[in-house]
Amino acid sequence: MLDAGADLIHFDVMDNHYVPNLTIGPLVLQSLRKAGIDCIMDVHLMVKPVDRLIGDFLGAGADIISIHPESTEHLHRTLTLIREGGASPGIVFNPATPLTVLDEVLELVDLVLIMSVNPGFGGQSFIESSLAKVAAARARIEATGRPVRLEIDGGIKAGNIRRAADAGADTFVAGSAIFASDDYRGTIAAMRAALE
Repeated sequence: MLDAGADLIHFDVMDNHYVPNLTIGPLVLQSLRKAGIDCIMDVHLMVKPVDRLIGDFLGAGADIISIHPESTEHLHRTLTLIREGGASPGIVFNPATPLTVLDEVLELVDLVLIMSVNPGFGGQSFIESSLAKVAAARARIEATGRPVRLEIDGGIKAGNIRRAADAGADTFVAGSAIFASDDYRGTIAAMRAALE
């Protein structure tokens, strides 16, 4: 995760139900907190049903919890549950999920995450049409006057991070671009340089 304004760790949590893969749970986050990691912990829940796990991640120390509209029967209630639990709620849009859902809950969220790949697997190619969705989300956010973070996740690398920023993203999730490289530090530096 690259964010010009804060140190932030982004967790992709997958349940082998909403998406095919199975990844980390709340114990990993809790262990990091116990080890003294005090940066912002941004948890992206790709799980269904989602409400059952929210309390576990709140208890483990999540600062931000983002959910997909498709993962809950009652989006408003789920976002409120996150806020009342002490974390910032976020909403995640898959490539084919329309932004019209955002119009109903924008006042409830502190983060909007646009997926620029289909969720569930690392190493996918960037979906170019996601840039238009980022721009449309930025326009909706600006109209509120609220400080809502706009994140993009999927296929982000030094060659496209600037275009994502120009479209309106202010937070960037980069996984494979970093971890598949031979030089993590150099890859991150190239991404930061592209944002200058």
